[in-house]
Amino acid sequence: MTTGFEARTVTGACLEAVPDQCEVAVAFSGATEWSSAVRADVETLWRFHRIDDELRPVDVAVGLGSHDGGVAVHTAELYHRGLFPLVVFTGANAPTTVERFPRGEAVHFREIALEHGVPDEAIRIETRATNTVQNIDHTRTLLAAEGITPRSVLIVSRPYQQRRAQAIAAHRWPGVDILCTGAPQDLATYVQHIGEPDRVATMLVGDTQRLDLQGRSGEIAPQQIPADVHAAYQRLIDAGYTGRLITPRTDAQR
Repeated sequence: MTTGFEARTVTGACLEAVPDQCEVAVAFSGATEWSSAVRADVETLWRFHRIDDELRPVDVAVGLGSHDGGVAVHTAELYHRGLFPLVVFTGANAPTTVERFPRGEAVHFREIALEHGVPDEAIRIETRATNTVQNIDHTRTLLAAEGITPRSVLIVSRPYQQRRAQAIAAHRWPGVDILCTGAPQDLATYVQHIGEPDRVATMLVGDTQRLDLQGRSGEIAPQQIPADVHAAYQRLIDAGYTGRLITPRTDAQR
């Protein structure tokens, strides 16, 4: 079920692949806990977006940059399990990460991985990407420049970024076996780790919108949003979790 997304959340063709045409608000309300109704809706989106593929050895891992340094920690843990010989951390900065990772997401993720015992020669960094589509495209370019053509890739991301990351990677990296994983945490543990419940809810709403819009634009395969997920998404918008929704910029803002 996808009806309702465009009318409620975006008034123009404004997609992640063309961020210069979009205005993304990133302010968070600062609330420290959710009502039971909000928690239930966030949990619905959380479960929908997780993939958690059964892991097996792959040629390369790709750690997607974000505000969550736990991605780098989880990537290091998987490296030490012998699941891949090489990892690419990818990401410049977004409004939600520049204060936490001022030198860029990939740079900081590399440092975290080094602190957790991943050898420097097993790490590459891609420092230009500002969205998930660019994460995948620029990583492919980086690997190709080194003569690396992986047949299998493990995408390591925030737990709730997995569904969209998998859809993007499968569409833009054809012929490659794509697996996705995130830290094995339930929602309550993850929120405690991040320390900002409203950030988590806001990001989940934004990822749900992008998954739908990118599927309908042809950037990724069309996505079926279940009715319960769609309803939870709309209720969270009504509750004010709109800080990462895509809206068109005016000419003066471009």
